This record gives sequence, structure tokens and C-alpha cells, in this order.
Amino acid sequence: MTEQHQNTPKDDSKMGLWDIVKSVFAAGLGVQSSKNRERDFKQGNAKVFFVAGLIFTGIFIGSVYGVVQMVLANAGR
Repeated sequence: MTEQHQNTPKDDSKMGLWDIVKSVFAAGLGVQSSKNRERDFKQGNAKVFFVAGLIFTGIFIGSVYGVVQMVLANAGR
């Protein structure tokens, strides 16, 4: 007899690291779908999203700063 639950989608109560990274990135860019937002609120941990959001914000600000510095250096200041 075969097991029926092998082909069913996962219904874990915990989100994986990749799911959290994708959600924070999409939310940070303002393109988060309502389906994923609802999943985040139901399955996610607020502390994890807060820390991931801080990390994303730091990386985003650092990236913008780096690009501006590169442009200014190539423009001959």
C-alpha cells in the first residue's frame, strides 16, 4: 500500500530560511503578495522577521551607499 501524504503539499507550521528571505525581500521592495503576507502572519515568528528586516535594511542602505560612492569616484568628483 502506498502512502497518500507523500504527494500532498507541505503544511508545516514553520517557515524555512529561504521562505523568510524571500518574504522580507518582497516586502522590502513592496511587491509582497497577499497570499504570502497571510502565510507570514500565520506561520512566521515576529522576532525572526524583525531581525531579517533589520538585516535587509542594512544591506540595502550599504548597497545604495556603495553605488553612490562608485558613481562619484567615476565622475571625477
